[in-house]
Amino acid sequence: MNNRRKLLIALGAASLTPRTLLAQVKPPILIGWLSFTSRESGARWLDALKEGLAALGWKEGAQVRIDARWADGRDDRVASITQELSAQKPGLIVAQGLRTAISAAKAAPKIPMVMVTNNDPVAAGLVTSLARPGGMITGLAGFAVELIGKHLELLLAVAPKVKRVGFLAPLTAPNRAELLEVARRSATRYAVEAHFAEAGNPEDIEPSMSRLAKEGAQGLVVMPGGLFAIERRRIVRLASTQRWPVIAGPRSWAEEGALLSYGATDDQVASHRRAAYFVDRILKGAKPGDIPIEQPTTFEFIVNLRTAKVLGLMMPPEIMVRATRVIE
Repeated sequence: MNNRRKLLIALGAASLTPRTLLAQVKPPILIGWLSFTSRESGARWLDALKEGLAALGWKEGAQVRIDARWADGRDDRVASITQELSAQKPGLIVAQGLRTAISAAKAAPKIPMVMVTNNDPVAAGLVTSLARPGGMITGLAGFAVELIGKHLELLLAVAPKVKRVGFLAPLTAPNRAELLEVARRSATRYAVEAHFAEAGNPEDIEPSMSRLAKEGAQGLVVMPGGLFAIERRRIVRLASTQRWPVIAGPRSWAEEGALLSYGATDDQVASHRRAAYFVDRILKGAKPGDIPIEQPTTFEFIVNLRTAKVLGLMMPPEIMVRATRVIE
């Protein structure tokens, strides 16, 4: 009997041709990566996603394959790269930024999506609620719009002589109207003049900044936007030529020379690594709409004393007490 069993096993193995064996090997799941930023500025975030997936046991190349598309901070590229990616029929899309998430939801409504954004997806109409998103979308979201009033408050606390404030706004942001309305209300509350300049592509930055200068702006609030994140070094440099105190959200702004930054703890690397958790859940069978969207729970306020010295500003003690980090 033992010999007969061995013979049957041997005959069975022999019947498995190379083509049959290959057919039994599952191809890796295609994950689409869709980012408004450039490869240069966003590569570390994609690497963080890959690291998160690896930590959860997903082997790149063998079990998953990632197709990355980048808009390079250009509004006019978002639709085309979304269509290119959806044509590949990925099993799941990771969308970095609200704009790309909205584009992916329109182009590929049946493909599960994990988004990583600083904005409110409920207000944008992407999901029903944070606790129960519904549909095919989940991920991480933030409070970028709500922080604009706080940015103006902090800027004026440090530079009380500023009476005309420039707001650099994203021209085609999905939540553009909300951003502008919050900024106007905040300016009224603090009795300052609000001057707005918008930019949708990199070549718009310098003309927009020049317009604010001609209108007599004395300080600058940079609204949230992927383009501005890419161009932050140039924006800070242009503002410095006008001797404007600048405030924005992520800590990278203060590190580049802005006077202040205030926002959710700016660990985009950690956020994108966390996105792997959502990808893992979906690939294992969970419905995206049943997975609650996560929001940040910690915030940081960074003061750049080097910039303050250049601008001739003295930091009030109450500001220094509130700072979670000081750049000297």
